[in-house]
Amino acid sequence: MTRNFVSADFVVPTSFKGEHFQLQVLGPDVNELDYEAVMSSKKNLRNIFAKNDPWPCDKMTAKENNSDLITHLREFNNREAFAFTVLTPEKNKCIGCIYIEPCYRENFDAEIYFWIRDDNLYLESEFYRIVNKWIKDDWPFANTIWPGREISWKVWGKRSHSHNK
Repeated sequence: MTRNFVSADFVVPTSFKGEHFQLQVLGPDVNELDYEAVMSSKKNLRNIFAKNDPWPCDKMTAKENNSDLITHLREFNNREAFAFTVLTPEKNKCIGCIYIEPCYRENFDAEIYFWIRDDNLYLESEFYRIVNKWIKDDWPFANTIWPGREISWKVWGKRSHSHNK
């Protein structure tokens, strides 16, 4: 039996604003900005979800990226996982993404990943601090884990959630 990631009565946040960034639901409406950010930061992204992950491949197309964004939006709408784009306050540049996903390991109810594009890495510590507080304050999770940040990939292994298209 599969457990619900969040309860049916939980009102899922659809946005969040920080001083230097804002979050909105990740979907096809930001494909152009997201694709540019992903392709500009390929090398670092290959260690966000696992050690030496092949995603994104060098030849990934905007169409393939859009397909991923459709999957993320479907998962969000179905309350299976929650992905947000990280935009500048002006909403004219994607500076990363954050993924809040179910964790099927003992002691954790959510695993969280994020990436900040290479030319905005100076925001990474601030982003982690602010968003970690937001999740603790506004989300229903008792125990979260940030693989690759709070625990090494060697210890953690692979991510729990698979994105079925």
